[in-house]
Amino acid sequence: MELVQCDSALLYVVLSALFTGLVIHKLIRNKVKIENAAVSCLLSLLLLEIICCSVLCGCLGLTLFIVACALYYISIPVRRMMTTQDKAVLITGLWGIVNNAGVLGYMADGELLPISVYKQCMDVNFIGVVQVTKMFMPLLRKAKGRLVTISSMAGHTPISGFAAYAASKAALSMFSAVMRQDLFKWGVKVSAIHPSGFKTNIFGSREHWSSQDQNILDNIMPEVKEDYGVEYLASLKDLHYTMSTFTSPDLSPVLEDVCHALLAREPYYSYTPGRCAYLIPCLFRYFPLWVYDIFAKQTFQIHRNILPRSLQISESNNKID
Repeated sequence: MELVQCDSALLYVVLSALFTGLVIHKLIRNKVKIENAAVSCLLSLLLLEIICCSVLCGCLGLTLFIVACALYYISIPVRRMMTTQDKAVLITGLWGIVNNAGVLGYMADGELLPISVYKQCMDVNFIGVVQVTKMFMPLLRKAKGRLVTISSMAGHTPISGFAAYAASKAALSMFSAVMRQDLFKWGVKVSAIHPSGFKTNIFGSREHWSSQDQNILDNIMPEVKEDYGVEYLASLKDLHYTMSTFTSPDLSPVLEDVCHALLAREPYYSYTPGRCAYLIPCLFRYFPLWVYDIFAKQTFQIHRNILPRSLQISESNNKID
């Protein structure tokens, strides 16, 4: 019995080594970019191998593992770009639109943000994109070109302090998803890019944040100001620096994905450039909500050590009782 189990484990090791070699060869030959999605699938295959080897019987487990490996190998995305002949349309008409304009507004609790910040984010991040897209769509349809929209990871992942920005990006992501279906019959390919944090001018300057902070203080209701407290409100001014430290100055992953969306034979619908841009949304969608809440509290919590004044008083009273 032990000899059979040993032979079975050895067979899994041999198959894993063979599969790994084939995958590496295909990745190198086609210059495939290693993305978070590919890493997640490989980890899933490793977990499946352990289950097949230890739980399922010999033939059934082995067959399931081989089929899973074959499906993964076939599904490895190969970035085949268009030939020079295919690009002739670039000279004769409008081939692609890249919607990239965006504003962050201000980072604060959703209750504290003025309506003007919500309106600004929706006007620039969503309405502006719709207007530009509608204006040039006749030319794009004639060329059977590409519509590329820069959305955000925040468009499908809740992040504390980003109520206005995330709402506008969520609307933008859904607009892109619907346009993909609407334009399919015209031969226009639609792609949405959901980057994680990158260092751009969207964060504004310290002067901008100071003026926005004053705007909140001028428009906040007295009872709300009393509940949150001066210390909590004053901490908002430091978020500009805090959030910028989590961003990457290297924009090449975003630019590479934009280029692929415009020029690849079969562009992807969704791109996730940047650190954890794929894994974090998966954590939110497929894990229990409390798991994501714990992760978000540690990763995105913009007021880790500061509570609103009313909550501080409540905690103090509870300790005394």
